[in-house]
Amino acid sequence: METTTHHVLRASDLVMDYAAQPGTAKPVAPAMHMLALNHVNFAIRAGESIAVMGPSGSGKSTLLHVLAGIVRPTAGNVSFRGTDLAQLPDADCTKLRRSAFGFVFQSGQLLPELPAVENIALPMMLGGARYQQATDTAMLWLERLGLRQLAAQRPGEMSGGQMQRVSIARALAVQPAVVFADEPTGALDQSTGRDIMGILMDASRANGAAVIVVTHDPNVAAFCDRTLIMRDGQLYDEGPHPQPTQAGPAASHGPGAQWPQPVTGAHGVPMYGNPPQGGMR
Repeated sequence: METTTHHVLRASDLVMDYAAQPGTAKPVAPAMHMLALNHVNFAIRAGESIAVMGPSGSGKSTLLHVLAGIVRPTAGNVSFRGTDLAQLPDADCTKLRRSAFGFVFQSGQLLPELPAVENIALPMMLGGARYQQATDTAMLWLERLGLRQLAAQRPGEMSGGQMQRVSIARALAVQPAVVFADEPTGALDQSTGRDIMGILMDASRANGAAVIVVTHDPNVAAFCDRTLIMRDGQLYDEGPHPQPTQAGPAASHGPGAQWPQPVTGAHGVPMYGNPPQGGMR
């Protein structure tokens, strides 16, 4: 029986050999062949945050994609709450990513044709929520992040920081168990990056979500409980470190911040707080 002390996500002996994938050319010099993941073990508990650092090409993003079930490893296994992702059909794995995982990327990866409120609402609608319920929840998140005025604006009309805030709202609105953040501040200036990390970490902790952050920036890693270092496909534990003493603009999003609380909507879809009256049509 699972308890709060158990790992929500665990990976054992992961190997990713792109040269061994179907349709991939074999390396010309096998002696120089490198594994993208070289027998990697990883585990994270609910509410824990882990940063993964390392040079470009070290395997950080590959690890993130394997942990999220986006790509299957050559060997080893990933389990979410005791369920081996490799044993799930593709459709079930997709459903799991949609309902239990949240994603924040460097570029936001918002749909350019949709306004902010519908970008946030889309994952909830894919999970079975009605349009009105999903957009009401999205509006709650926009209000909490000070972006209500952007509800009808499309990504092309937003700044980089605004797009990342919308991306965070989209990731957290489904109440994920694990949030995957791949270079979430890579395209932002330092001040905006601190603000974004403060929002991401505070909102994730309020929801009890585990957070995995891939980054090149030690200032970003300092927001996490501990840091792992990726070198040549292998993972090394740097250990815990103190929280940053200056969070810049993110200080207003401290532990006492009142984030929307989940209630259950239609089809069991988590909704945050009481839906506001009216909402978008």
